[in-house]
Amino acid sequence: MVTDPIADLLVRIKNAGNTGLPSTIIPYSQLKFEIASLLQKEGYVGSVSKKGKKAKKVIEVSIAYSNKKPRIADVARVSKPSRRVYMGVGDIKPVRHGYGLLVLSTPKGIMTDKEARKEHVGGEALFQIW
Repeated sequence: MVTDPIADLLVRIKNAGNTGLPSTIIPYSQLKFEIASLLQKEGYVGSVSKKGKKAKKVIEVSIAYSNKKPRIADVARVSKPSRRVYMGVGDIKPVRHGYGLLVLSTPKGIMTDKEARKEHVGGEALFQIW
């Protein structure tokens, strides 16, 4: 049993990129699918698709590379099941001087730090990626 499904998603994608795999399979949940779709929109992963039916659903994520290196250099989990971290709109700062991304769970859905500042909403800081 995985205690932190978001960390599991991030580690699977990062490890697949570090070993040079073209894609990876992740157990399906709506939250993980939303996060993977956001990472696709931002260019950190290639395509994202749902496969399977009912209880055997999985997410297939193709890994994005640039110059034979994975686009994801590293990830850092901010909010964990044991310690939730919430940020107001004034607390949201750029990650790695704008070269990274902070992903938040807000009342308006899963969004990046830039989108949250633009929409003027805060929320739970899930993870940073660069």
